[in-house]
Amino acid sequence: MADYQTIRAGISGARAAAIDEGLKAHMNKVYATMSGGMLITAAAAWAISNLATTADPAMAAAQLGNGTLLTGLGAALYLSPLRWVVMLAPLAFILFGWGALMRRGSAAAVSLGFFAFAAAMGVSMSSIFIVFTTYSIVQTFLVTAIAFAGLSLWGYTTKRDLSGMGTFLMMGVIGLLVAMIINIFLQSPAMMFAISAIGVLVFAGLTAFHTQEIKGTYVAHAAHGDQEWLDKAAIDGSLSLYISFLNMFQFLLMFMGQQE
Repeated sequence: MADYQTIRAGISGARAAAIDEGLKAHMNKVYATMSGGMLITAAAAWAISNLATTADPAMAAAQLGNGTLLTGLGAALYLSPLRWVVMLAPLAFILFGWGALMRRGSAAAVSLGFFAFAAAMGVSMSSIFIVFTTYSIVQTFLVTAIAFAGLSLWGYTTKRDLSGMGTFLMMGVIGLLVAMIINIFLQSPAMMFAISAIGVLVFAGLTAFHTQEIKGTYVAHAAHGDQEWLDKAAIDGSLSLYISFLNMFQFLLMFMGQQE
């Protein structure tokens, strides 16, 4: 990862000032795009959860263990094999589609792909409005937002090189995925608690790491003047921070969430 101070030290005068201003605009775009994705995810999750449930027994196609009545859509999303498609589709897109889109797509296409991913994540997460109370969801979101802001600010301002954390943290993500898949079959509350605790720590670290990485990437490439690439890099950075925020939120919800 490029070191901001080292690169900037080799640039003087108006060019350094231009890079500083460009960096601020770049980071503002990253956070604005990420926030837009969050709004889409929240709106999609809320809308789908309302379409998937009903208070009228005559319209119910199925019932969950907590007594929630499901419409035909809800039964398909949460009880049929379709739930695996809904759950895994966003992950498959990140693993197999995002890299190709970044390489071959325009900035507009990459932006559209990000917002489509955010909508798909909303569908995937819609069950939280059925399982947890709205109050606890909002409370957990606010706690996550405060923690995220502090971690991202630290990642942006610290002079410590966080690049060494990247490989270690990504190994942690892989370990979490494996453990979560195993626990789908084991259904162990103790294992889920451990996964949630480790998950919060891993994605907290990734928030700071990705923020510094976004900053360093911009400074390293700003001199080339490839605005199309920088626009795509901003969206890619938004995706990284979006995923870190969303995972911190979900893992914290395991601790703080009050079930219906």
